[in-house]
Amino acid sequence: MKISIITAVLNNKKHIEGCIESVKSQSYKDIEHVIVDGGSTDGTVQKIQSSKLKIKNCIVISEKDSGIYDAINKGINNSTGDIIGLLHSDDVFADETVIEKVVQKFIEEKTESVYGDLEYVRADDINKKIRYWRAGNCNIKKLKYGWMPPHPAFFVRRDVFSKFGLYSTEYKVAADYEMVLRLLWKGRITSAYLPIVITKMRWGGASNRDISSVMLKSREDYKALKANSVPSPLIAVFLKNVRKLHQFIGRLD
Repeated sequence: MKISIITAVLNNKKHIEGCIESVKSQSYKDIEHVIVDGGSTDGTVQKIQSSKLKIKNCIVISEKDSGIYDAINKGINNSTGDIIGLLHSDDVFADETVIEKVVQKFIEEKTESVYGDLEYVRADDINKKIRYWRAGNCNIKKLKYGWMPPHPAFFVRRDVFSKFGLYSTEYKVAADYEMVLRLLWKGRITSAYLPIVITKMRWGGASNRDISSVMLKSREDYKALKANSVPSPLIAVFLKNVRKLHQFIGRLD
C-alpha cells in the first residue's frame, strides 16, 4: 500500500526540515510526501528544495492558495497513494515505525480509516509534553457528545475522498472537524483505533492560540455539526471543549 503524506506550509523555515526528516526516517518506505507551499517568502521553499534531494518520492507545489484547507486539497489532488494522511509543517511523527503500524492496521482490520493518539508538545522542545489526546475506540454515538479522533493522527483511504469530497474551504479552522463528521457520522465509514501516539504537534495552532481563536473554532464546530445533521449541536460543542480538560493531566510522564 502506498501512503501519501500531505504537508501544507507557509513561512515555516524553522520547522519544515524536521517535518520532512520525520517522513524520510520512517521504516515503511512506500511513502510519497506531497508538500504544498502557499508562497513562502522566508526561505521555506529553499529549505524544501534542499531537503527534497534526500527523499525518493517527493512532490512540491509552491503557489498562492486560499488557506490551509485549500492547500491540503491541492495536496490530495496531486497525490497518488492508496492512503492519505497529514503532517503539518510544525509537527513530526512520534517515531520511525508509525506509518508501518498504520499500514498494518489497515490490512488487519480491512478498514476505510485508521487513527491514533496525539501529543501536544512545547513549540521550542518536542520532548516536553503539554497535552495528551488519547482517542479511544470509535463509537458513532460518541460524535453526538463532542468526541472526535485527533485529525493530525487520522488516515483515510483515497477512495473515501473520491466518494465524499475534499475539505470544505468555507471553514477557516474547523474543516477538519467537518470532514470527520462527514465521514464518520454522515458517511458511516469504517474506522479502527491504533492505540499509539501517531503525531507530536507543537502547541500554538490556529484553533488554540487565544480565546478569540477558541471562540471561532466553537462557532465553526457548531456550523459543522449542523451541516452534517448531528443532533443537539450546542451540547456537542460544549462537551467537545470539556473533553479537552482531562488531556492536560493524562499521560504527561
